Amino acid sequence: MHDRIIRLFRSHFGSDPVTVTALAGDGSARTYLRLIGPDGRGVVGGYGPEREENRAFVAYARAFREAGLPVPDVLAADLDAGVWLEEDLGDVTLFDALRAARERERTTGADDAASTGGAGRAALPAEIRGAYGRVVDWLPRFQVEGHRVADYRLAYPHRAFDRQSILWDLNYFKYHFLKLAHVPFHEARLERDFRRLAAFVLRAPADHFLYRDFQSRNVMLREGEPWFIDFQGGRRGAPQYDLASLLFDAKADLPAVFRTELVNRYLDARAALEPVDRSGFLELFPGFVLVRLMQAMGAYGYRGFYEGKPRFLESVPYAARNVAGILEEGLPVETPELEAVLERIAERWSVEGGAEPRRRGMTVHVTSFSYRRGYPSDPAGHGGGFVFDCRSLPNPGRERAYVELTGLDEPVQAYLEAEAVCRAFFEHAAALVQEQVTSYRARGFTDLAVAFGCTGGQHRSVYLAERLRAVLRERFPEVDVDVTHRERPFWPNGGRDTAGA
Repeated sequence: MHDRIIRLFRSHFGSDPVTVTALAGDGSARTYLRLIGPDGRGVVGGYGPEREENRAFVAYARAFREAGLPVPDVLAADLDAGVWLEEDLGDVTLFDALRAARERERTTGADDAASTGGAGRAALPAEIRGAYGRVVDWLPRFQVEGHRVADYRLAYPHRAFDRQSILWDLNYFKYHFLKLAHVPFHEARLERDFRRLAAFVLRAPADHFLYRDFQSRNVMLREGEPWFIDFQGGRRGAPQYDLASLLFDAKADLPAVFRTELVNRYLDARAALEPVDRSGFLELFPGFVLVRLMQAMGAYGYRGFYEGKPRFLESVPYAARNVAGILEEGLPVETPELEAVLERIAERWSVEGGAEPRRRGMTVHVTSFSYRRGYPSDPAGHGGGFVFDCRSLPNPGRERAYVELTGLDEPVQAYLEAEAVCRAFFEHAAALVQEQVTSYRARGFTDLAVAFGCTGGQHRSVYLAERLRAVLRERFPEVDVDVTHRERPFWPNGGRDTAGA
């Protein structure tokens, strides 16, 4: 891949680059290099494994550039080799600038109440507010003028954001977030709600260019002005989607009041280009917010849980806060199973009172699980901790008296506590965990995962997880202990806590 890009550079400029530097990836399969020639001029070389996606990017970029939209100039392309050269727009994305400005304000102790926008969100510095305003001014031009010049025959992987595309996104959320994060749901009822939500958003006219991934990391700032990248997934669609993508970009954590300002600014900018049905746009906008949030959470789950890239999981608490806000306002269409799923997400992951999730030093994540359903995921994403196999211990589940009970019930607890082998097992496991907690705290680590697995995830593993919770809370009162009984929705009693624990 590097050689292909260098050959294209040589073919276009007549010389080899002096330096070649890899640029940080965005989680996709595309790769970017910065190449500096003998004259000191720099360009970005790109490689993508999907030929049709590359073709769409190059065609859109050239059409948009000719239409006067601020996108990088594609200098050369070898689509058969999957490589191209484009204008170097620098290293600063809108998200980078937002994060740096917030850090400066925190460091200097600035407290501009007007910049927070209320609702307890993180401060938004004035210069960033201006940058977002300029981005919102450009969005209607992409949607209207870009629509006129985009060749949708080249769109990849689909020409329009239609019913099929929407359901793909919603199922992406189901399979790559809900299932991988073990969020319980009723599949048939959830599929019914997906169809209802899709029907709701499909009421919006779909006669604009839909950028598809219009978010802060795909906006470059050069001398303070926005330039736009990564529009290769663009297609025909409704204009609400891209605005939702920008305003509900998870880690950007925009204040609610500022979002409202930007919606109004967007509508004014678009009204200067074409007639706008404001009330119709606003009526359907929450549905697009919901669809976009679920698509993004599917991506976080796929990159984080499945591919093991923990930085993507850092966005989940922010997305969950957005979900909590939507629930407070009420879902735009009656979808009871989806609402229940979103409530579980908000309860489990949402945080309050700042841009960063709050911590009290360290958290031990304790999980009970069934080996029948596979190993649990690592909630912190770094892979550290223990998995204890409890299947060698006496199994209360084989006794008729305990079949409908769980490790939360006193009769099951008494059964297991009476077994010497069970007591010895727990003492060894607890000693290992306590030693690790002591070591992790001394080294400044913030998370430790501990899991107990048994056959059904109902008796032995639950009992041991709860007992470890009690020991850790007594030994380390300053450490958070988070216990999850993963199989609880599948227990015979429906997860009811009969012991009141």
